[in-house]
Amino acid sequence: MSIRHGLLALLERGPRYGSQLRTEFESRTGSTWPLNVGQVYTTLSRLERDGMVVQDGEDEAGHALYAITDSGRVELRSWFENPVDRTSPARDELAIKLAMAVGAPGVDIRDVIQSQRRHTVKAMQDYTRLKAQALTAVEENGARERDDIAWLLVLEQLIFQLEAEARWLDHCESRLIRLSSTAPAAGPEPASPGAAAGVAGMGARAGAGAEEAARHRL
Repeated sequence: MSIRHGLLALLERGPRYGSQLRTEFESRTGSTWPLNVGQVYTTLSRLERDGMVVQDGEDEAGHALYAITDSGRVELRSWFENPVDRTSPARDELAIKLAMAVGAPGVDIRDVIQSQRRHTVKAMQDYTRLKAQALTAVEENGARERDDIAWLLVLEQLIFQLEAEARWLDHCESRLIRLSSTAPAAGPEPASPGAAAGVAGMGARAGAGAEEAARHRL
């Protein structure tokens, strides 16, 4: 998440102080990625060091104001114009967990998958309810309220991510079933209890899980 560029985008609308930037950032994103004041001021210090913001006096309450510079505007334009780099993806805890669960002693990977699927479907339902509320707010306020529109876009991205995650979990079950059915009867190393338990009997549960996730997709 680029806090750096998010703060520059807010400062382009005019000088602001740290707590104000935090409040506006969280309002724009629906507090999906909450910030603390320390993060904001640390980022502002780095931006000031890099010549992208300058201190611009104080407001009536004595808060130190920050303003974007021409260099900051160039950086912000470049951020908007260039795609987000996906060649070095961030670490994904769920992918790492499943990778480590394969063959882990005493771990039933099907339980790991089923537990995650239930959580994913529940999260989809929760975000879908929030999306309905955001749509109502947008319809009532129209395009005048930027925060409502921004929050709606964030929610829809979260829902799409969860839909993809549910499909991937279905795929993981199917993949393990296929690998189990084609595995040699004997090999140089015995299958671990976790791996054997993880793939045994998953076929019946995979279909049920896929149907459950599909019912809650948009």
